[in-house]
Amino acid sequence: MTIDTLIIGAGAAGLMAAVWAGRTAPHQRLVVLDGARKLGAKILVAGGGRCNVTHHTVQASDYAGSTQPAIRNILRRFDVPQTIQFFRELGVELKQEETGKLFPTTDNARTVLDALLTAARQAGADIRHPYRVSQVERLPSGEFKVGGEWGSLTTRRLILATGGRSLPKSGSDGMGYRFATALGHSLTPHIFPALVPLTLPPNHFLCALSGLASPATLTVQSGTGKNLAQFTNAVLCTHFGLSGPGVLDISRHWIEAHTADSRTRLLINWLPQYTSESLEAVFLAATRSTPFQMVRDWLPERLARALCETADLPPHLPANQLPRAQRKALVQQLTAYPLPLVGHRGYTHAEVTAGGVPLSELHLKTLESRLCPDLYLCGEICDVDGRIGGFNFQWAWAEWFCGGGGKGRGRMTKRRMTNLSPLYPYSLALPFSLLLALFHLVAHGRERATYQQHHPHHHPAKIGDKLANDFPLASKRIAKAAVENQPQ
Repeated sequence: MTIDTLIIGAGAAGLMAAVWAGRTAPHQRLVVLDGARKLGAKILVAGGGRCNVTHHTVQASDYAGSTQPAIRNILRRFDVPQTIQFFRELGVELKQEETGKLFPTTDNARTVLDALLTAARQAGADIRHPYRVSQVERLPSGEFKVGGEWGSLTTRRLILATGGRSLPKSGSDGMGYRFATALGHSLTPHIFPALVPLTLPPNHFLCALSGLASPATLTVQSGTGKNLAQFTNAVLCTHFGLSGPGVLDISRHWIEAHTADSRTRLLINWLPQYTSESLEAVFLAATRSTPFQMVRDWLPERLARALCETADLPPHLPANQLPRAQRKALVQQLTAYPLPLVGHRGYTHAEVTAGGVPLSELHLKTLESRLCPDLYLCGEICDVDGRIGGFNFQWAWAEWFCGGGGKGRGRMTKRRMTNLSPLYPYSLALPFSLLLALFHLVAHGRERATYQQHHPHHHPAKIGDKLANDFPLASKRIAKAAVENQPQ
């Protein structure tokens, strides 16, 4: 039997697509396949097992890969307030922490995963696992044949939500890229780990400070001296090198630039409140304190001592009496130290994958392929990756309107809805709660038409009041406006 829609991947993007594919076309046969024995591994490990669902402020500039206008186009479909509302309706309340990250109030990622799985199944999704897909092909009929050791299925529409290559133990083995290219898509020239720790030589003095963390500014600088990217956040020293939010955020930018130009450097400023010039002025004005005494007031003592010792400073000399060469060396050590990186920790320790299928090959309103009709791509397989802190999850949630909701309104369903209601074109711009009300209104179109037929003298506002009472998610004002926009 040919099914209507098949989704490969039951991660964040795949489950969200399943929820909205099922809700927007409830009578279709919808199947989700995933190769993992236990679903949602990435959701469960995110945020230290708490799952940072989103961030309180999300902008296109928080993402890299595709063009900013394309990213902005998708993000505005389903913003942070809509995400909060969506999860609230699933029974998951979110709380905001000082960092701006939003977590479930239970502090348990399982809450998020269970809510998504329940919502997908309630929407009619048949989730099957472990069903690892190893082959995808387009049949002469235009349908897709999806297969593996378990057998095969034929589907009219296919959604690739396979993820990238990060955390391969979760099932993200990169097969999605092979499926996409087999169906006519291209990939970016480089696909590489992002949000990944960076490594230093084993004998580097920072490796001896394992466990120490401090705020710092990291700057990727090209071989010509141009600053390419910069982040300020906590940096964690480890036995292998550097990690922490600041390092994870800057990692994709350093890897990308270093791949293109081996002269690329990563500079660290351990004192973000100072520039090289302002710090040198502070040292020149210090008549009594030694450099170590001053730096110790700004940084953890172990780090302050290591930085001063590496600069080979006289231990008792006041800062303003340092020879010019040593003062310059100390200032550079503190504000523009070039880290001698030797690499990164790879996909096993990366939180996301950079690169993938260019968004230019997709219709941004639905994420349907421009090259292969009825094929949709969403999630990490696309060339978009965000900062640490819930941004990549927000990208997955935002794509529901495209990879799931957009698919549910795909060509077959779109024609039906266009015939049913003139409200369809406006649904693309409505907030989440109003969108739900819209679909209720469409579903009850015949009842409203009958009501108007038998009560021709009733003012539309009275009908709107009745509908507003029936659909509490929409305000009376919106319900009235919806009725007034109906054809006469």
